[in-house]
Amino acid sequence: MSASSTESPPRRGAAPEDTRRRIEDTADRLFRTMGYQKTAVADIARELGMSPANVYRFFASKSAINEAIAARTLDAMRAEIDAIADGPGTAPERLRRLYSRLFELKLIHFFQERRLHDMVIAAMEESWAVVADYIAGVRRAVARIIRDGIAAGDFRPGDPDRLAALASHAMVAWNHPALIETCIARKGQTVEELRAQAAEMTDFILAALRR
Repeated sequence: MSASSTESPPRRGAAPEDTRRRIEDTADRLFRTMGYQKTAVADIARELGMSPANVYRFFASKSAINEAIAARTLDAMRAEIDAIADGPGTAPERLRRLYSRLFELKLIHFFQERRLHDMVIAAMEESWAVVADYIAGVRRAVARIIRDGIAAGDFRPGDPDRLAALASHAMVAWNHPALIETCIARKGQTVEELRAQAAEMTDFILAALRR
């Protein structure tokens, strides 16, 4: 039985939001199984029992579909980071947990789910707003932790936003999917080595922030 035979056709009179969601869900599945580059809008339409022209009524391009899927993935990741930033513990403890979790999320979403890595790299290459929003959201979460640490006397006085930007720049090698891929695939570093490096850099940042 073909995959398309298991898909129900678009419901007559379905709300536009429902149809958009079905297109996103189907594209997400195909991107994960076939790969982003190998999946065409015609493949997505076929799975849904729709014409490509009907898909284009809701998304102007395959890139627009990928952008919507990337937004869902990155929003879920950012929600975890916000929960850590606003959760219990001292500022140093939360910052350590935040950077550790950021690294693990990159591994989970972009390497264990290899096809997602290709999608996000495409998003970064096209400078999509969803990627910029995600990066800005993570930086705001770091700034909130630093602001709390300054207020509690754990960190030295300073501009939390500027300090968060500096910390984010310092951690970029362990947070950018393309750079992580370079370290693993081209330099031969292991995940354990990168994880240890990320922890060491976090220690370095915490030392710089302390009074």
